[in-house]
Amino acid sequence: MTLDLTVLGTASPHPAPGRPCSGHLLTGGGATIWVDAGPGTFAELQRRTDPARLDAIWISHLHADHSADLLSALYAFAYGGLTPPAPVPVYAPPGCAERIAGFLGRSGPADLPGVLGFHDLYDGHEARHGGLRLLSRAVAHDTEAYGLRAECEGAVLAYTGDSGPCLALTELARGADLLLSEADIDRPLEGEPQVHLTPEDAGRLAREAGAGLLVVTHVGPTLTRESAARRAAAVSGGPVETACEGRVHRLP
Repeated sequence: MTLDLTVLGTASPHPAPGRPCSGHLLTGGGATIWVDAGPGTFAELQRRTDPARLDAIWISHLHADHSADLLSALYAFAYGGLTPPAPVPVYAPPGCAERIAGFLGRSGPADLPGVLGFHDLYDGHEARHGGLRLLSRAVAHDTEAYGLRAECEGAVLAYTGDSGPCLALTELARGADLLLSEADIDRPLEGEPQVHLTPEDAGRLAREAGAGLLVVTHVGPTLTRESAARRAAAVSGGPVETACEGRVHRLP
């Protein structure tokens, strides 16, 4: 079996023309998973697969640039003719269903159309779909947030989500064939908690975890994707690429 990562979106903190916010399609072991649902990624998802056939949706945290297109998915599944045969599992931090219900003016999750099944993430949460194992770890952000380790027949992908440096990221990325890492900030703000990675942090994470390919994504407006990749490569000592919409990475 192979494990494929298709980049749907990379932008931070808002979508740009031709560049949605964070989103990825993960396929392997007979399973298809939508990883983060930033604005614009549901349209890109439809270029790659039938959303009604998704096995699950995994959301790192509830900031809009990683989760807002859950609304698009709900409307497509409930009203747009893309009805799944059963509710699609959504693994997300607690409160996800309540936020969607509030946005839609519903009294609570029970009043939502029954097309999504919400499951709360927690540190150490595991899910299996076919031959694909998903392990979530709590990471260091300014809201409850998780990183992901996906394993399939020996192939390993790690994804930081949004996070500052922390031990959980190193553990998630240990020996990964591909590390998909944010590099959102040019430098930390003095006197404030660090809730994003610099390019050097991403490179250091790849080196310390012994990861293979580092793919830099979620590059913020104070950086360019090219400069972020160069800076990460200067620290990592290994191969570094820039995440680009539509690119498919096949592991191993």
